[in-house]
Amino acid sequence: MAPEEVDVDWSIQDIARLAGTTSRTLRHYGEIGLLAPTRVGGNGYRYYDESALARLQRILLLRDLGLGLPAIAEVLDGQRDNADALVAHLRWLRQEKERLDRQITAVATTIRKLEGGEQLMAEEMFDGFDHTHYKEEVEEQWGNDAYAAGNRWWTKLTDADKADFMRRQKQIQDDYAAAFAAGEPVDGDVVQEIARRHHDWIRIGWQGREVPAAAMRGLGQMYVDDPRFGANYGGTDGATFVRDAMAVYADWM
Repeated sequence: MAPEEVDVDWSIQDIARLAGTTSRTLRHYGEIGLLAPTRVGGNGYRYYDESALARLQRILLLRDLGLGLPAIAEVLDGQRDNADALVAHLRWLRQEKERLDRQITAVATTIRKLEGGEQLMAEEMFDGFDHTHYKEEVEEQWGNDAYAAGNRWWTKLTDADKADFMRRQKQIQDDYAAAFAAGEPVDGDVVQEIARRHHDWIRIGWQGREVPAAAMRGLGQMYVDDPRFGANYGGTDGATFVRDAMAVYADWM
């Protein structure tokens, strides 16, 4: 005889404590239709079952990727099966963990060698910064030739050129973030100067080819649509700021 199934649920206080959030946040999620309680007790307390917990886990994972609540709602509506969605997310997390572990090791090795006066090895310094991380995705979206051309260009660069290219990218990201935090308008001189440098940096990556206005707008929208890219710009709000700045620049090209 099979054991009798027992319904298990947790109070809102328990979930808030376990998930590292607050009861107020969970109530807000319920009010906007993102995470409804499984039931409400006679005392007015909210309770959540296993399915609700799996949904909350997905919400928190997507928030860590920088998505805003409206975008999270769209993702959840498009992937209603918690298990299937979490399997895909787990695969991506494992890939990211492997890449970050390599970067941590590379940076730690650089620090150790700098402090000890040892000879730096370029192969060690850039381990984990490999742009081939998105090889399959690039080939799927833009074709094998697009990836092959970019890969040939990257591998021919000197270590100094690679470091300079990455430094420029980081500086652009930091400058966008500072302008956003300062409330600078996207069509103002400060932000448009960053957008100009952004355009020039993209052109370098395109091996000197022209970057048309449509491409600037399309890349900007990609930062908003893909949370992996949006995370580089502070999440959805920051990525939206960058997209709008790139669109203004495209209008003026």
